[in-house]
Amino acid sequence: MGIVPLERALQLAADVDLDLVEVAPMARPPVCKLMDFGKFKYESALKAREARRNQQQTVIKEMKLRPKIDPHDYETKKGHVVRFLKAGDKVKVTIMFRGREQSRPELGFRLLRRLSEEISELGFVEASPKQDGRNMIMVLAPHRATKAAAVAAKPTREGREGEDAVATPAPAAETTAE
Repeated sequence: MGIVPLERALQLAADVDLDLVEVAPMARPPVCKLMDFGKFKYESALKAREARRNQQQTVIKEMKLRPKIDPHDYETKKGHVVRFLKAGDKVKVTIMFRGREQSRPELGFRLLRRLSEEISELGFVEASPKQDGRNMIMVLAPHRATKAAAVAAKPTREGREGEDAVATPAPAAETTAE
């Protein structure tokens, strides 16, 4: 509509039963828009709720090991790590040192390096091994392809509820520009 005095803009809004909303207060002159403000707030709340529903939750699983772990126990723990990575979750691997083991952190480092090499086709080292008091910690994350496959394989909400569930689409947002 161009540059309009404030009184005229308020009169235009009252004539069409809409609100005068300032959208760019720092512009010279300030930019205002005629809209139903209650409807605008409701639609923006719906969009925010939908965005929260669709965002991906990051899950970090933890696996605890000891430096003097038996080979069979190591394979079992490695199997759990592989399962977590295939599911698309991050894995925090912790090596717990006790007593004299604390003076040999290279044992834990070698164990973590071996684990990372054996699962390299499923994931990568996101945080390299570092000593934290009595523990040594390393974080593994799945590759993007692995994570995408895991997300695609997870059942949807409608699929879990049963065969007779019907998905209802969200109402389309209407926009009017004046």
